[in-house]
Amino acid sequence: MIGEINIAGVFISPLLLCIVLAFFSRQLLSRLLESVGFYRTVWQRPLFDTALFLLLTGIAMLALRHLTT
Repeated sequence: MIGEINIAGVFISPLLLCIVLAFFSRQLLSRLLESVGFYRTVWQRPLFDTALFLLLTGIAMLALRHLTT
């Protein structure tokens, strides 16, 4: 289990950190996918963006767990 992260005396949940990281990663990926025209093949963009956000959150959580062990 990953403990809290101490940033200047403030304890932050690792999940919050991963969600923020996933949010900005999804923004970047979304702009990239839009520029190459990938979204023309996606049927429901909000559903795809939500799934992408959840996948990126999970990947960030796994990476953080791997880095802290």
